[in-house]
Parts: sequence; C-alpha cells; structure tokens
Amino acid sequence: MSDTRANALPIEDYALIGDCSTAALVGRNGSIDWLCWPRFDSGACFAALLGNEQNGRFLLAPAAQSAPATRHYRDGSLVLETVFDSPDGQVAIIDFMVPESPNSCIVRIVEGRRGTVPMRMELALRFDYGTSVPWVTKRPGGNGIVAIAGPEMVVLRTSVPLHGETMKTVSDFTVTKGSSVSFVLTHCASHLPIPPSLDAEDALYAAEQQWAAWSGRLAYDGPWTHAVKRSLLTLKCLTYAPTGGIVAAPTTSLPECLAGSRNWDYRFCWLRDATITLFAFMATGYYDEAAAWAEWLHRSIAGSPEQVQIMYGIGGERRLEELTVDFLPGYQGAAPVRVGNAAATQLQLDVFGEVMDALHQARNAKLLTNTETWALQRSLLNHLETIWQEPDEGLWETRGGPQHFTFSKVMAWVAFDRGIRDVEAFDLEAPIERWRDIRDAIHATVCRDGYDEQLGSFVQSFGAKALDASLLLIPIVGFLPHDDPRIRGTVAAIERDLLVDGFVLRYRTEGGGDGLPSGEGAFLACSFWLASAMHLQGREAEARTLFERLLGLCNDVGLLSEEYDPKAGRFTGNFPQAFSHVALITTALTLSNTSTRPAPG
Repeated sequence: MSDTRANALPIEDYALIGDCSTAALVGRNGSIDWLCWPRFDSGACFAALLGNEQNGRFLLAPAAQSAPATRHYRDGSLVLETVFDSPDGQVAIIDFMVPESPNSCIVRIVEGRRGTVPMRMELALRFDYGTSVPWVTKRPGGNGIVAIAGPEMVVLRTSVPLHGETMKTVSDFTVTKGSSVSFVLTHCASHLPIPPSLDAEDALYAAEQQWAAWSGRLAYDGPWTHAVKRSLLTLKCLTYAPTGGIVAAPTTSLPECLAGSRNWDYRFCWLRDATITLFAFMATGYYDEAAAWAEWLHRSIAGSPEQVQIMYGIGGERRLEELTVDFLPGYQGAAPVRVGNAAATQLQLDVFGEVMDALHQARNAKLLTNTETWALQRSLLNHLETIWQEPDEGLWETRGGPQHFTFSKVMAWVAFDRGIRDVEAFDLEAPIERWRDIRDAIHATVCRDGYDEQLGSFVQSFGAKALDASLLLIPIVGFLPHDDPRIRGTVAAIERDLLVDGFVLRYRTEGGGDGLPSGEGAFLACSFWLASAMHLQGREAEARTLFERLLGLCNDVGLLSEEYDPKAGRFTGNFPQAFSHVALITTALTLSNTSTRPAPG
C-alpha cells in the first residue's frame, strides 16, 4: 500500500491550494489533511493534520507502494501537480480549488501518464474539528455521495464506483496512460439544493488562466522573481476575497517547538501585518489587493479607539475567544490544540504605529480618500497620547505580564511621526505642535531607557539585558539611521546572542519571562530582517548569502512556515505563514535596491 501514515506528515511535506475563501493542505502522500469549510476560520472537516486519519482526510494515491512523489505548482498558479512513479506506471494528481466560486469546491484529477496504475481513494469527513460524523447517502441521479451534518453538506461527484468502509467512503480504480478520473468535492449549506455539477477539465483550465493572469501582473523583475511571485500567490491565497482580510496562516496549533505547547490559532488578521503587506503589494504592482486590505483595516478598527484590537476575524469580527480542543491530540502529539486567540484582548502599543504607517502609505498611494479616515487617525493618536507610557504585552504577544517593550515605544513614535507627515503633506487639520512634542518625548525615552550602554545595544524592554530581534526594525521604520553607532551595536549584539546555526531567534525563551515553557524555532521573518539590516550596513555579500540560505529553506513548492528548527531541520509553527512570505518579498525588494519603506523623517 502507499504511505497512508497514521500521523501527520512533516509540515514541510504539505502544499497549499485555495480559493480566496479558505485553503487546504495537501500532503506529499496525496492526502488532504487540513481544510476548514467554508471559511478560513470555520470548523475543520479534515483535521488529520492535528491528529491522524480518524480526524478526517481525503486520500488519493497509488494503491501499491510507489517512489517518493515529486510535485510542483503549474507555472504562476496554485494548481498543484503531484507525480507518483510505481513499478506499474506513472500517474499525476492535479489538485486545485476554484477561485471565488459560488460554492467552494476541491477538484482532484488523476491522469495516467505511463502504464496501468491501481489507485485508492479514501474520504473521511469529520465536521467541526472531528466532532461530527456526517450522515452519508448516495448522490441522487449519479455517482457520488452526499454527506450532511447539521447545517453543513458536502457533495462528492466522480465517475468511478464508491463503497463504504468503516467510517469512510472509498474507491479502488485503475488509470492507464492517457486516461483520467476526477473527484469534485463541493461544500454548501444543508438546507439548500445540491449545487450544480461542474466539468473538472473546464474548471482546471479556468483556474489556471485566472491564477496565471493574476501572477502575470507582477511588477518586480529581479534576481528572485520566482520566489517573490510564489510568495505573492501565497498571500493572495490567504486573502478572504469578500472582505479583503488576510489571515496570518490557514492553520491552528502547529507547534512553534516540536512536541511543545506554544500552539496558537493564526486564522485571523493581525493589524501589525498591515503596513508590510501594503508595501509588498504596492511595490509589486498589486494595488487592488493593497486597497482591499487597507479598506478592511479601516472598517475593522472603526469605532472607539480604546477598543482597538491587535487582530480581528476575516470579516472584522472582534470576539475571538480562545478554547482548547481536547479531543484532537495535536500535531504529532503537540498539545493543546487551540481555537480562537486570547491575545486579541492584549494591549500592544506597536499596532498603533503599524496602523498609522499603513494608512499613511495608503493615503500617499491614493488608496484611501475618505475624510473619515483622517478623523479616525486623529482619534487613535489622541488615545495613544494617553497610553504610550503604559507597559504592554509587546508584538510577540507574551503571556508573562506587561512590560515596557522598547519596540512598542518605537512604534508609538512611528504613529505620531506618520500623523505629522500626513499633516505636512496633505494640509490636514491636527494639533501638530503637540504631536511633535510627543514624538520627541517618545524618542528621548526610548534612547534613554531602551538602550544599554554596557551592551552597546538597544534591549527588549526598559532596564532589561535581554535582546529582541524586533530591534532590527528600528532603522527600517526611520527611528534612527542605519549607520548610527547604537544601531550598529544592536545588530552586532543580535548576531552574537540570537543567532542559532545562522538563523535568528525572536528572543531567548529560557527563564520563562514570556510566561510560557521555553523553546521554539528560529523565527524566519527575523532572519529576513537581519539580511535587510546587513544590506543597509553595506554588508552586501553577507546579506545575499543569508537571504539565499533562507530561500533554500522553502519547501519543494516554495512555501515557508512561521519558524524553523535548525537542529531537527524541520518547519515549525503555523503554515504557510503570511508574515514569513511578506518578509521574503520585502527583503528581496530591499536587496534589489527597490524601496519599500518611507525615508526616515
């Protein structure tokens, strides 16, 4: 039999398909082990990723043992092609979702390339993260099944016979050279009529054309075009088209430390992603996506500035209560599995800077012309004026209690700086002299309390000795020039203390200062930041070497996780991670001498 492993594969062995409403992870073994339907944040109907095949999956693979599969995305698209070679012949499985379809669906086409290959299909649907086993019946008027559980219905259409085995639907069939078999899995509400069928080959052609047309608009033409294009396609896939929101990742609870408990739900939209994502889209020619993201940002934070959150749901939802899902064993045993994210209620001052920077860039690009936006920005700064001196939980969402995080204060400075720039550039009404005084006061406070003379470096929090990779962003956001001795000292200190096998940790987790058990992988975005810092310091060869090494971590289909365990050689954290791919794009632009940040003010 083919490898149907009871437990989830290594994270790097998965690929992504999606339709800009949700996304699925397809394993190298032909098993779809993760899918939340019909939205990114819906309950999973395939959750083998966080357990085993009993938690739901959709397997399609040769029945006999085959050589390890090879796979790739068709050029410029999210159409995945996985090729299996066996003693009997060769088959390709083509997996994709139909972008922005009225009813979200997965299409899987098996093509015979050589010889005659016996195949096996196994479908185990488990709604609501595995708690609901559906009632399955034959599809009226044709091959296939209809599976219903409460409000949800999934329809499978295929031309090959199906039969039931224990808690799953299976099919054993054969493909020969030149023949093909398709499986179309469609989701809809159970109270509605069964959705109309679609032709798999027509859908394949349409999906390829749509993705290729989108990726063909790429305005970047540099040495890393392929990696930048693949990262942009990933960001597009993680976009919820109805609102423009972009999820941090399509998964929950993939551990930051293998077998550990640092497991979080990332199927939401973080405000701090806003600025860097806008830069990535605008600098590469995708202004429609940038505008949609900016509009999502504006709608989501509208309301009382005292209630601004660090993250929202894909539709701007604010209630993201965190629950533990005890009935799922966790990715390769890493418990707990969490749904929702309690960090949504934290105070993180840096998001005010990220929001103001994002709206500043959107205004410069004429993406936002609504006068209400400026009123909202003024109210945000009025509130920040009253709280910037308070401790917060910081951008890493620590759970060890509030501190005066240096980077949080830097971003509070950014918030006032960008507000001042908007006033000066667009003749907007504001108490600009008061804002200048506050900006200067924040700057002086950071330089006095956030810098350690003995270390010759900025530090993670006021009065501490610990370092933090976010400090690499101080020159990027314009707080100090990159050639300032304090910045050079900070970069050098981070290279001494936070580099592990050549990759950058966010901070040292030993000692439990963040309120969590110690241990996690190297944070990939931080490693990209170091490459940018090296470039700004004129260390061009070192910057390119590090960047190329980071690109070498991409899996065989160009995807990155949140973190990387250098000792195990494994991806860790949620996958694929938007923050990692945005950092890849912006670093490629930086090393290509394409500006993506405003000049220091």
